[in-house]
Amino acid sequence: MQQLILGSSSPFRAQLLDKLQLDYITFSPDIDESSQSGETPEHLVKRLSEQKALAVAQQFDTGLIIGSDQVAVVDGNILGKPGNHENAINQLSSVSGKTVRFLTGLALYNAQTNKMQSLVEHFDVSFRELTSQQIDFYLKQEKPYNCAGSFKSEGFGISLFSRLQGDDPNTLIGLPLIKLTDFLANEGVFVLSK
Repeated sequence: MQQLILGSSSPFRAQLLDKLQLDYITFSPDIDESSQSGETPEHLVKRLSEQKALAVAQQFDTGLIIGSDQVAVVDGNILGKPGNHENAINQLSSVSGKTVRFLTGLALYNAQTNKMQSLVEHFDVSFRELTSQQIDFYLKQEKPYNCAGSFKSEGFGISLFSRLQGDDPNTLIGLPLIKLTDFLANEGVFVLSK
């Protein structure tokens, strides 16, 4: 089997990939993640996922390289990582009572054959009506300032939601494992047959 390489510095994505019980290494891609003029959120995450995989491929002659990127979208606007408490308050206040669509791009690039598989998976999160006190309490408990949308669904953030809807809960955290398993199988890597 070719070396599996996770093109990410995200500890959350590494924890997700650990679920598949495959040997892999991580390598952080260094790319410009800015959106292009007129680019849709779907195109943005697909393009960045592919670019991350290709950036890592410049360092390896062979290997299966995973690239992924995620954005949260509400009312047509992308929610980034808040970075601090005040921005997180504003983000969670703006999504109170609304549904946020998380778009996660996934790419698997075979550095030996130059074959790229990629897609965009969506996952919808409906938020409860939240008071400013609830938002402040949540943020002080979890401090999700490096997470798109200002929450961690795998933690206390689950208390913010009224409904989750999507094909793969791992997508919400940042790596669609069901689709990744399909991509790996297309490359002859079968997770259930070691």
